[in-house]
Amino acid sequence: MAPITSDVRLLGEGFSPTDQLATFNAAHPEAGGIVSFLGQVRSEGGAQAVEALELRHYAAMTLPGMEALAAATKARWVLDGLLIIHRYGVMHPGDPIVLVAAAARHRRDAFAAADFAMDHLKSQSWFWKREKTAAGWRWIEPRADDHRDLARW
Repeated sequence: MAPITSDVRLLGEGFSPTDQLATFNAAHPEAGGIVSFLGQVRSEGGAQAVEALELRHYAAMTLPGMEALAAATKARWVLDGLLIIHRYGVMHPGDPIVLVAAAARHRRDAFAAADFAMDHLKSQSWFWKREKTAAGWRWIEPRADDHRDLARW
């Protein structure tokens, strides 16, 4: 069996989810299943419409933390590959924020690995998030549901 590959990136600029997934898929022809999750800036209407989202991070912790998460994910499931891309900086509605993809011989490992990685990124990440609406900027904290999701693991 080939070694498990992982690609973990922290980006200050945009990326193409389509291109990233095409490259990831092509690199794992042995996988019976590839599961992906794309998180993007919401576009909601009304008075609370998000005009921009900003993610800040502490460089000395963020990428090493993401790499540790990738290692923990690969240790729990039988994977052929794992991709974790996360943006920081100012983004606008429709912009991709995070892309996680897991390739495995069997779908359940791929689904579980992607879910695990996303739950940890959402609740235990090394990012500070704020959004801008017509009322101005406000900081966003993880929700109770995010903590419940993380507690499953």
